[in-house]
Amino acid sequence: MSTQKISDIISESIKVKQQLLGNSALIDQINTVVNVITKAFQSGNSVYFAGNGGSAADAQHLAAEFSGRFYKDRKALPSEALHCNTSYITAVANDYSYEVIYARLIEGIAKPGDVLVGISTSGNSGNIVKAFEMAKTKQVITVGFTGEAGGKMQPLSDYLINIPSKDTPRIQESHILVGHIICELVELQIFG
Repeated sequence: MSTQKISDIISESIKVKQQLLGNSALIDQINTVVNVITKAFQSGNSVYFAGNGGSAADAQHLAAEFSGRFYKDRKALPSEALHCNTSYITAVANDYSYEVIYARLIEGIAKPGDVLVGISTSGNSGNIVKAFEMAKTKQVITVGFTGEAGGKMQPLSDYLINIPSKDTPRIQESHILVGHIICELVELQIFG
């Protein structure tokens, strides 16, 4: 394998981040999400994350930044990734369908004013779309982390962070960047 290929991949990742940096509307949207999540936590609400595959790992990572810590030693913030109970996931997927695994949890545990962050590079993950539909009935705020097009999540997202790329790994790299920005700024606003 040539070192040029490695350099090309790094350059592509940087290119997506440069497009993100140059998109003032998207940066404003990220700032709005920071404020929405801050307000939710300050009001005693929870923030839930949902994803599949690598995006499930990102969901768990970002939830842990809130419930654990980011930069500061501080009290835990109520945040959880919805896929962490494998007995629940396998039971619901088996008894109903995989598409409702997150929707049933939102139906059961979410309350008005909570925030659901759905992470899907295509924006078309059926189980996240169904969770967003359920969230609407529960007055839960929806934040979509998607790729460029936004997919089926676009009209269901109160706030859409659609990374300007169609390349799954490059989108996921930027999802973590944006997630870390949100975690850092929410922590700063709440704890100083």
